[in-house]
Amino acid sequence: MSLKRMNLKHLYQALLATAVISASGVATAQSSDNAICYNCPPEWADWGTQLRLIEQETGIRVPQDNKNSGQSLAQLVAEASSPVADVVYYGVTFGIQAMEEDVVAPYQPEHWDEIPEGLKDPEGNWFAIHSGTLGFMVNVDALDGAPVPTSWEDLLKPEYRGMVGYLDPASAFVGYVGAVAVNLAMGGDLNDFTPAIDYFNQLAKNDPIVPKQTSYARVLSGEIPILLDYDFNAYRARHSDGANVEFVIPEEGSVVVPYVMSLVKDGPNPENGQQVLDFVLSDQGQAVWADAYLRPVRASAISPEAREVFLPDSEYARAEALDYPAMAAAQRSFSERYLSEVR
Repeated sequence: MSLKRMNLKHLYQALLATAVISASGVATAQSSDNAICYNCPPEWADWGTQLRLIEQETGIRVPQDNKNSGQSLAQLVAEASSPVADVVYYGVTFGIQAMEEDVVAPYQPEHWDEIPEGLKDPEGNWFAIHSGTLGFMVNVDALDGAPVPTSWEDLLKPEYRGMVGYLDPASAFVGYVGAVAVNLAMGGDLNDFTPAIDYFNQLAKNDPIVPKQTSYARVLSGEIPILLDYDFNAYRARHSDGANVEFVIPEEGSVVVPYVMSLVKDGPNPENGQQVLDFVLSDQGQAVWADAYLRPVRASAISPEAREVFLPDSEYARAEALDYPAMAAAQRSFSERYLSEVR
């Protein structure tokens, strides 16, 4: 085993300490009517509706799974000799890392040709299913009279003390996306994360909340008044759950990133896994993402009704696409810096 591989194994084992495998998930992995998906949480991106529709239309049951992207990759690496999962959903950088770790298998699902270049591995080791834009998901009623923040600098102000949340950027993909976004906004790049490290250390003085798992419900309850999160979760909160939530793309800028899926190498139910991947790219599957206010990778699936809830294009102009392989390559070194330097 190479030194690099040993170091990665050590890192993934550390992440694995926070991962949870449900006994029911392991027990049902071999069932002919099941497909195990890592990181398919029902409250995130309306996976709950997607999983119900998959079972209804294909007969394949996909149990809910509340891992984050980093925990899912850690699990795949730890289980490489005896895989439990059939498919996995994660941020694009983790998909690239999973391919490098040889824990996923190439598969080109139906509608493959409609996925734009740059949003899929040419062989099919990972491919985008939808994308989101990073910003502030704000529960206006929980701000105690403070104004809705409009910039990264605002979050450092004393009136937002104890109100700002962000997912652990050393483990959760959305956390890393937030780090990339603030780093670029503060003048850094994918080769220099010092601005992000400095920012998180400043924010630490304002008592932020840093969970490891998706925290949608905690925003709705007001426990986390301001969360670094995607547009689709904020729109869902406002338009589906009736919460007084606003979405803000910070004045200094932000980023847009795809979420991707892969077929797990040597998974126990490969045919079921392939059917799941086919379905999430079908007209029905893509419509679930669009109705949940995401931008499906097949642009034709966005209905006029879904488009109406998005902020104006002039606001989205502040969110930029990235060199995603470079973003993936920078992730491990950033995570190490964050864990060692942010207090």
